[in-house]
Amino acid sequence: MNEALEEIAAGSGLLGIGLAVVAVVVVALLVGLFWFGARKRREMPPPPRPEEQPRLPEGGPVGEVREAREPNEMPRSDTRLLPHEVNGGGGSRTSDSQERPRWDEGGSGSFGSGGPGHG
Repeated sequence: MNEALEEIAAGSGLLGIGLAVVAVVVVALLVGLFWFGARKRREMPPPPRPEEQPRLPEGGPVGEVREAREPNEMPRSDTRLLPHEVNGGGGSRTSDSQERPRWDEGGSGSFGSGGPGHG
């Protein structure tokens, strides 16, 4: 019976040594990653000083602009157009009518709103 206990003890000793080696490797890896990260952070530029921060324009903050926009017409072509060739660089233009669109009276307002709709 003593021999069986000695074999178990010998086996767990090797297991303990193996776990200790793995723990040392993990700790060394974590220390190395911390050192690498600190070195990379030192290479980064410092944060901007207060005088380098953006400032408000002289006239104060820029206000919100609300305007109705219309899409540009899609050009017709026999060849395939690339995205930058489609609208000449702009996606929309100011509409002639600046009146906001409203829902029809009695309309549901959106699809699936549960209202009766109109027909």
